[in-house]
Amino acid sequence: MADIFTLEKQIKLMIDDLKGLSASNGLANQASEEVVITSVFLYKFLNDKFMSNLRAFAADIDMSTEEILRNENDEMDAFFDTYPQDVAFKYEDTIEYLINRVSSDTFYKKFDDALERISNYPQNEEFSVQLADGTRKPLFTRITENVESSKRNNFAKNIFGIISQDRFDFSDAFESNFDFYSAIFEYLIKDYNVAAGKYAEYFTPQTISSIIAKILVNMSPVEDKIYEVHDPSAGSGSLVLHLANELGRGSFGDKAQVYTQDISAKSTRFLRINMLLNGLTNSLDNIIEGDTLDTPAHYNIPHDPASGVKRFDYITSNPPFKMDFSSTRNVIENKWENSEERDGIKRFFAGVPKIPKSKKESMAVYLCFIQHILWSLKDNGKAAIVCPTGFLTAKSGIENTIRQRIIDNRWLKGVISMPSNIFANTGTNVSVLFIDKGNHSGDIMLIDASKLGTKVKDGKNQRTVLSDEEVKLIEDTFINQEIIDDFSVKVSYDEIIQKSYSFSAGQYFEIKIEYVDITAEEFAERMDEYESRLSEQFRKGVELEKSIIKQLRGLKYE
Repeated sequence: MADIFTLEKQIKLMIDDLKGLSASNGLANQASEEVVITSVFLYKFLNDKFMSNLRAFAADIDMSTEEILRNENDEMDAFFDTYPQDVAFKYEDTIEYLINRVSSDTFYKKFDDALERISNYPQNEEFSVQLADGTRKPLFTRITENVESSKRNNFAKNIFGIISQDRFDFSDAFESNFDFYSAIFEYLIKDYNVAAGKYAEYFTPQTISSIIAKILVNMSPVEDKIYEVHDPSAGSGSLVLHLANELGRGSFGDKAQVYTQDISAKSTRFLRINMLLNGLTNSLDNIIEGDTLDTPAHYNIPHDPASGVKRFDYITSNPPFKMDFSSTRNVIENKWENSEERDGIKRFFAGVPKIPKSKKESMAVYLCFIQHILWSLKDNGKAAIVCPTGFLTAKSGIENTIRQRIIDNRWLKGVISMPSNIFANTGTNVSVLFIDKGNHSGDIMLIDASKLGTKVKDGKNQRTVLSDEEVKLIEDTFINQEIIDDFSVKVSYDEIIQKSYSFSAGQYFEIKIEYVDITAEEFAERMDEYESRLSEQFRKGVELEKSIIKQLRGLKYE
């Protein structure tokens, strides 16, 4: 069995080879490149998992895998019943079958047909992506059609040269933990991890996701039950999957039932891969591609028989801060103007940002997401929201109205202001807002972590990286409610009201004046020294003034 470092190296080498193959076939920097790379990676992963489970099942019933696959008899049905959480294959879909047919002049069609069959098996429907309107996108598409027709056969053959079982098998990786898969996933999408297009087509740094998850789960004791967790701007899922991992497993399985939505097709593909890698297949049917603000897909899913609407135990979100959503802005406002009140608020209780006359891309869309999250939490729900640090102190507008409602309803648990450039693709200073609808006592932690971290180059950008010690400092300080000079402070709701609802830690730090005990003789001696220095400065000032006047008079008569 390979060690974890060898496994990681082999997987990354496979990814690099797939990227090199795509580049040599004219796909570099094309949208189709990401689809090909992630699809082949996922096919390889799912195939190896299917075969690994089949080998274990075959050993239990004393049959060979080939016998079970070729016959497709009752044993195969029993296998699918035993592993319902995994993608179903048939023999002709597997790498083991196809690798023996690479000499065919139409091999590329056999490969594409296999991908299409896997997507269309009824038992694999839950692995497709659901859109907000209820329609679905298949698990795989015909990927060789992304290259020129004359190149397709060699392209498919070379893919199988890279993913063949003789070269590398994922089987040794299946027992690996969440951190292992997080690193692999980050490497897989790093070249496509850009903040372009709509919503979050990138993911939150692992350290920030880890801090958020650790703090959220430690806000109150975690019980042995299923928690419903949500991310309305999920991106590739770093935040919500860290939270699910932190909640862990109970006597019945995973404690997290995940619900997500994101308008980006690319991000939703990434998220699906992320969840498959981490074994959260029971939540795959809850991944929705669509506009959360206009049509929240989980809104009409029954939860509480009394209310008939969906609310969540935990919500995490790193929403886009600013973007042009002018085409849907009025629709959103009008559609939700008469939404039912929850905990005394409508969905967009503070309002929807206006459309600026110029620079429409500066619309503060994150303010809509904050309101959606507050509206979507259960009565004792908890949330963490990444927002611009400027939100913490804005003296008017939607920002101020939201902060007032949070304090007046006694929902704030704390705020952490992060270092600048903690996200490589934005220079905006960010903070993390922690909401706890059960925090009625008012113990609120405000942390200024803006001075932490080390600056590193990340491609063309500069990014701030937190060390393990700094991550632990932030987590422990918040969780244990420790007060550290010029770093953290504990405040009450009344104190925040007195400070005009400011959430900025710096405004609550104690101003300290250093006092030094000295004798009367020492005091008199210091005063004489100061007076002497002051007299000398006055003398020099008078001389300088005379010199300047003399020079000006000389210039006048020239």
